[in-house]
Amino acid sequence: MRDLPAGTVTFLFTDVEGSTRLLHEHGAAYAELLAQHRRILREASTRNGGVEVDTQGDAFFFAFARASEALAAAREGQEALREGPIRVRMGVHTGEPIVTDEGYVGLDVHRAARIAAVGHGGQVVVSRSTHDLAGDHDLRDLGEHRLKDLSAPERIFQLGDGEFPPLRSLNATNLPVAANPLVGRERELAELLELFRDSARLVTLTGAGGSGKTRLGLQAAAELVGDFPRGVFFVPLAGVRQPELVASTIAATVGVRDLSELRERRALLVVDNFEHLLDAAPEIAALLAAAPLASVLATSRAPLRLEGEREYPLEPLRDEDAVELLTQRARAVRPDFEPDDSAREICRRLDGLPLAVELAASRLRSLGSRALLERLERRLPLLTGGRRDAPERQRTLRETIEWSYDLLPADQQQLFRRLSVFAGGFSLAGAEVVCDADLDLVDALVEASLLKAAGQDRFLMLETIREFAAERLDANEEAEAIRRRHAEFFVELAQSANLTIEAEGPMQHGLVVPERSNVRGALAWAIASGYGDLGLRLATALENFWVTTDPDEGRRWLEDLLPLGPAAPSPLHALALRCIGNCAAISGDEAAEDLYEQSLAESSALGDELRSALVSVRIAIQAFRRGDEARARRLLEVSLAFFRRIGFRKGEAQCLDFLGHLERRGGSPERALELYEGSTSLYRETGFSWGETRSLLASAETLFELGRPAEAARSATEALGVARRIDDRIGTVYALAVVARAVAEQGDAEPAGRLWGALEAEVDRAPVAGWKRDLDELAAPVLAHTGPAFETARAEGRLWPFEQAVALALEGVS
Repeated sequence: MRDLPAGTVTFLFTDVEGSTRLLHEHGAAYAELLAQHRRILREASTRNGGVEVDTQGDAFFFAFARASEALAAAREGQEALREGPIRVRMGVHTGEPIVTDEGYVGLDVHRAARIAAVGHGGQVVVSRSTHDLAGDHDLRDLGEHRLKDLSAPERIFQLGDGEFPPLRSLNATNLPVAANPLVGRERELAELLELFRDSARLVTLTGAGGSGKTRLGLQAAAELVGDFPRGVFFVPLAGVRQPELVASTIAATVGVRDLSELRERRALLVVDNFEHLLDAAPEIAALLAAAPLASVLATSRAPLRLEGEREYPLEPLRDEDAVELLTQRARAVRPDFEPDDSAREICRRLDGLPLAVELAASRLRSLGSRALLERLERRLPLLTGGRRDAPERQRTLRETIEWSYDLLPADQQQLFRRLSVFAGGFSLAGAEVVCDADLDLVDALVEASLLKAAGQDRFLMLETIREFAAERLDANEEAEAIRRRHAEFFVELAQSANLTIEAEGPMQHGLVVPERSNVRGALAWAIASGYGDLGLRLATALENFWVTTDPDEGRRWLEDLLPLGPAAPSPLHALALRCIGNCAAISGDEAAEDLYEQSLAESSALGDELRSALVSVRIAIQAFRRGDEARARRLLEVSLAFFRRIGFRKGEAQCLDFLGHLERRGGSPERALELYEGSTSLYRETGFSWGETRSLLASAETLFELGRPAEAARSATEALGVARRIDDRIGTVYALAVVARAVAEQGDAEPAGRLWGALEAEVDRAPVAGWKRDLDELAAPVLAHTGPAFETARAEGRLWPFEQAVALALEGVS
């Protein structure tokens, strides 16, 4: 091997697509074809200054000192092989790898291989770093793509203008991308994949806490993305405490209102951390019965014990893999670490449990492996602890976590205990308020592998570790005070999100969405501890959140809290009744009107004119839905007069909005349009963005009726922009449908087809609540303009990322 380039190096990975098929097709002649392909690639590399680093079977690994030379070699190889039967995919990436006696090591080598793996035969894909060094070089931007094992998305470019299918990346799934490559587990991974490819529909990955069930499950799911064209979805259950919430949590993650909507979808659900919800196992059986094309990969410390279940027990890492894991993680904190006999003994003492090994590796920042082993022997002489009836490896992990905990200074121990009150992650601001944390202490726990950074200003404690920390908190006299502070913090956060119509300022659903598990934990604690008033303050502050996410869950919490809160009549009790009524109304329950009437009676008895008027609007909506238009109009006009008298603009906007619906139904579209325009202006003025989106879409529909498609296009595009700004996915999908109609009605078949195709693909990937109900009304005006140009563009649009279609629409396509 020649001297390898050092410093900034550009890698070229190549691989033959469909080699097994080619062997069957060409038989003995395939050997000569393969040899010819090797000569072509080696000559192209040599001519452009490349060094052959490695070859395995039909794959090559070359290194170049210059990015431009690597691209030139890739182009020459691509062109020379273009007309032949062998199709080669190539990946190019530039980085700063470590050079060793055996070749290159480091994340950049791994990244280059992953980039090459997402391409197709005949295609050359290129990383952002190579693009930036080499310049344009005829590189076409393919957008950002998530790659297996890599923590951040990679912007990928294509060399040349060839047409290929979408890259084989993870973009069609919500799977979290791992921060580090999977170590070991090759056999286990292959066997898991074989189970699913051999028609298994329910596989439960079992093992002790910290044995790497989630990590292996995620890797298997990533490998199976191509086998499940209707989506692969990760459903974390660690923050769910009630078995009855399992089905709704799965549905919310997948994007359906009911699991029966999965009936015709070949999808894979990765249901993670099921062990504390085994009473909900029948929900999984019901899901599989209702959705015969779907499959489930569950992780749990115990099997679900369902018919057809294939249990896969996960054993600890083999010795050599455990040492490799320790080495990789240790080099992240000490780059010069080399494994020795002490390191191997550490892995043996820790029984090869991945989490235990990672915890030990974090200590190699400041300790040598021999000193670490000595501490380990003193702390864990028998590697036992915990409950006597607990599995041995679970006790090992418990002792391992306890050992790591005991190494912390007192202030870090205190913070570690307190942070266990959070479920599903937390923000730094939350840790500061609830736990008296500061950034230095949080960073110290991250370095000790007891916390993980989980994105911008957020942190996560692994569930196994959190259980241990929670035990320590419960044994401490400050436990109740910390849990109360946790609940009070989320009451304040929910109130600051302005999710009730009475609140001043714009609604901010994005403040609450990441904290759903914490909200559930706070509500459950309030019920268990008898703090009904506190729990109701939290649940009612989330009024609009429940009706836009899961009204059934919101109703359950509110109904459980209502008897524990203040007696009727009281402002909080009346508001809770209104919130329950909202949830019932969204779910189609006729009890909604009676709940609103009760809320109105209480608010009136208390002399609360504002809430009386607000709930009257809701009663009017119910009257409108059941055809009593006279009562609806009477209630809306009385409420409108009151809102105008006191200057309550949000209430006025809602009244104008629904009066517009009455006028439109009554055959007065011009008057309806005037009312919608008035409500839109007020929604915008008050920051009620959700209402603004709906009012703009109503205006667009009315403009279609009036034969004014260009104006309808502007209104729908405005609605799309508002929905996108507040991350309202349902509003975004509906607004894009209306934009597509506007474009079609103005005679632009190709852009309309692209928008509609991209929208169809998005809804197929993750269905939208209510879409099937409204599909005919939305689709018929668009598909009335179908034709060859529309259909060609529609097929093209189905290959577009949804964001690309939204961006096109927002540019003002006409």
